[in-house]
Amino acid sequence: MQKSRIIEISHLTKVFQGGKKRVEALEDISLEINKGEFVSIIGASGCGKSTLLRIIGGLDKEYKGKVLFENKPITAPSRQRGFIFQDIRLLPWLTVEDNIKFSLPRTTSDINDIVSKKLEIVNLKGFEKAYPKQLSGGMAQRVAIARALANQPKVLLLDEPFGALDAITKIKLQEEMLRIWESEKITMILVTHDIDEAVYLGNRVVVMSNRPGRIQKIHDIKLPNPRSRISHEFNIQKEIIYKEFFGDIEVPFSYSI
Repeated sequence: MQKSRIIEISHLTKVFQGGKKRVEALEDISLEINKGEFVSIIGASGCGKSTLLRIIGGLDKEYKGKVLFENKPITAPSRQRGFIFQDIRLLPWLTVEDNIKFSLPRTTSDINDIVSKKLEIVNLKGFEKAYPKQLSGGMAQRVAIARALANQPKVLLLDEPFGALDAITKIKLQEEMLRIWESEKITMILVTHDIDEAVYLGNRVVVMSNRPGRIQKIHDIKLPNPRSRISHEFNIQKEIIYKEFFGDIEVPFSYSI
């Protein structure tokens, strides 16, 4: 079956200029992402991976090169490209259901039905009337996921969404995100500095170099879902990517850059 491209990035270079200081964040990035893929982008802090995601999302428009969504230049943010950040950003004075409604167009006719369905997807039925202060960190991030899904995006952009959570909650939400990806058939692009997370979630793992960020290598992760973090095959994939960063140095699997 022929793959259908949804994102095309060609020779992307991004430079931040502040007075006399010039910082090259990204250099000559070329990448194609197909519909329905889950792509992990991994690299050390400061390598430009979040900048790359912001450009795909239309939040940063000052760059050289070509960035297309469905063969059209990305010129602004769009509801077709949803964003989930590490900083959850729920409005504290609104309930869970109202936080989700706030993201939808006022003309949405079946808004209550949409909210109900998305809360069911993230396993938060019954918490419609709760306020953010009444939720755990993991539950609040589930609301953020439901809010992003409510607009029925074609692409979901994940900027280290689980980075601030404890280890157990993080693993549970990774499993939930994989389930949502499989059920909703949305293209997902994850930025992370966690190799375990990148391999667990991604069909492909894009390894970026230190600044200026370049694509160092792209790894196909040929593992079935659901994935086992303790399987021999999973740890082989992790070891391959560790060696991209550390060469032949022995690094424990629990370590993340």
